[in-house]
Amino acid sequence: MSTSKTLPPPADDGAGESTLPRVLLADDDVGVARALRRVLTAAGFDVTLAPDGAQAADALMQGHFDVVLSDIRMPNMTGVELLSLVRAYDLDVPVILLTGDPTLQTAVEALKLGAMEYFTKPWDNEVLVAAVRRAYKLHALARMKREAMKLMGLRGNDAGDLAGLIVAFERTLASLVIAFQPIVAYTARTVLGYECLLRSADRALPTTASVLEAADKLERTAALGRRVRQVIADVVTARPPPDDALIFINIHPNDLLDPELYDRKAPLARHASRIVLEITERAALSGIQDVRLRIADLRAHGYRIALDDLGAGYAGLSSLAILEPDFVKLDLSLVQDLDASSVRQKLVGGMAATCRDLGMRVIAEGIERREDRFFLSELGCDLMQGFLFAMPGAPYPAPEWE
Repeated sequence: MSTSKTLPPPADDGAGESTLPRVLLADDDVGVARALRRVLTAAGFDVTLAPDGAQAADALMQGHFDVVLSDIRMPNMTGVELLSLVRAYDLDVPVILLTGDPTLQTAVEALKLGAMEYFTKPWDNEVLVAAVRRAYKLHALARMKREAMKLMGLRGNDAGDLAGLIVAFERTLASLVIAFQPIVAYTARTVLGYECLLRSADRALPTTASVLEAADKLERTAALGRRVRQVIADVVTARPPPDDALIFINIHPNDLLDPELYDRKAPLARHASRIVLEITERAALSGIQDVRLRIADLRAHGYRIALDDLGAGYAGLSSLAILEPDFVKLDLSLVQDLDASSVRQKLVGGMAATCRDLGMRVIAEGIERREDRFFLSELGCDLMQGFLFAMPGAPYPAPEWE
């Protein structure tokens, strides 16, 4: 079994010394538990054994763990009950469940409560180790995200006036336009793709934020999403982007509930192979039923997935684990003015390295200064987007490189 893949730096133990990634392994089968401990120890993990759920709960209360690996059927406390306890005090630590007697009801309950993986016995040790390694990396990234949120703070949305909102929203739907902004690979001086940005000329709803807020209040997010996708599809059909560039389209999490998004006859579907659907981290995915299956269906259509606003949305690893995005976009509040903050430089570098290690391509948004471009390049963030390269405009703006 190969263990050559690198892991993110482990958490500090409080005494200034690093420790190995810590795994809590709960299984009442002594033979299985010891065998798994040997496998995980050889892969570079520090493994603590618990013979039942109650003792696993005690261990969780007394120390920090990076991953919990638990059998489902145990005396005193089941693995699903242990998972519930974990989620009651820590929303980030990933839980992987094992079972020799799987049932659909148990699997659904486990995934609903937040289990990251669900393995049935017998399993492939190499596959299991890879899952634990991935879970650890996601946990490390979740910790960095929370640090980023503490550093940058949360930005709330102002409440809008409901007077005349319906009329204004209908006017906006009829007149909205799409602006395009390039996403560049700076070192190669090439364009990866273009993000499509909603623009409104209506005085009552003059900004993108006000349009989105109105759609939420009126429960018309599906209508807005359909209209935006239609306009973009019309543009791309009439004028395909140059050099097979990708098209990045923002979708609201509620758009995942719209059957039209999955319709192979929908206007956007014919361009699916070059479409990247951006899902913001500022809105929770918890209310979307069967979200994993929906994302899998979109991938089967040919769409790629991006997680937008990383570092400014919901903390934790849930959105990353559910979406497994092809692209991750670092929020502009995190990457702007990097030269003034060594803390943010270290944080951005760590997040970018971990995302790359997880197979996610990192895009830095909101680049307006050469200084930020320089530091991002030094930190390994070569994909960038912002006013420094081009203002949003008619398809398709050419970037400026210097």
